[in-house]
Amino acid sequence: MEQQRATLAEIARAAGVSIPTVSKVLNGRPDVAPGTRRRVQTLLDERGYTARGTSRPAARAGLIDLVLRDLGSPWAMQIIDGVEEFAYRAGFGVVVSAVHGRHRNRPDRRWTEQLATRRCDGVLLVLSDISTSQRGQLDELGIPVVVIDPAGQPQADIPSVGATNWAGGRAATEHLLGLGHQRIAVIGGPAAVPCSRARVDGYRAAMDAAGQRIPAGYVRGADFTAPSGYRETNALLDLTRPPTAIFTCSDEMAWGAYEALYERGLRVPDDMSVVGFDDLDAARWAVPPLTTVRQPLTEMAGMAARMLLNLMDGEELGSNRIELATPLIVRQSTRAR
Repeated sequence: MEQQRATLAEIARAAGVSIPTVSKVLNGRPDVAPGTRRRVQTLLDERGYTARGTSRPAARAGLIDLVLRDLGSPWAMQIIDGVEEFAYRAGFGVVVSAVHGRHRNRPDRRWTEQLATRRCDGVLLVLSDISTSQRGQLDELGIPVVVIDPAGQPQADIPSVGATNWAGGRAATEHLLGLGHQRIAVIGGPAAVPCSRARVDGYRAAMDAAGQRIPAGYVRGADFTAPSGYRETNALLDLTRPPTAIFTCSDEMAWGAYEALYERGLRVPDDMSVVGFDDLDAARWAVPPLTTVRQPLTEMAGMAARMLLNLMDGEELGSNRIELATPLIVRQSTRAR
């Protein structure tokens, strides 16, 4: 019986080196120590690999696959712009794939087959993840992966780029506390998504540091969309003692909050202060302009693309996790209590 071909990850573990080092040997790169090269090459030969010996062709296709969970989201274009700008300068094209369905976090089984067919050189996953089986297939194909704001806890060996979500959540809440608000509510995103949990945890930390008790019903769960922000704002307004300020963990949910408040004859910020998170392009054009935490989506996308190209070149990464700062952008949707 023919021995099943090992993945690059398995060869890397057997050789005691990283996957990029195995990739360097496969690609004939000179910057590998002779002893390491011999050890890796022996394992490659035993497993049936030759130079460039994966099932991929020797020449690069010049394509990066960008997988987005929701192409209809306003932040999707900022991610695409950041990736395409960097990829264009590096001489690569970008193929955009969508994970269909708001509650789906990973591409389906056909996706890896399509990657092999179009000979993609690397993958960027946005608010998404891949199964262990899919990861093994990508290793087999020699296709590196970088994740932007993973939907779940990323595998330790998968590089990822995110933002300082906890610090951003704390800064938003501290801003409201500094304006004299005490009854501050938060509308978070899906509890299973790490960036959402971190923003809510930052809110809790700021409230705790200020000695403010969080009333029952003030922590709401939603899904980052305007309709969910609308729904949860109405739930907050129905409380016996509604808040005087709301921190929504996305700008889209802030639009929903605006609508709910408007329908009840409440004014922002006179009757309710609102803070968002993302600083989408529309935030400064809202009425009133939205105070929000800026998530540097374009920069995050460019950084992830840079990391991916380094991996494609067989380079070692200095760190598998990079987080960019999230400054507070104060506009006109908040005021002193």
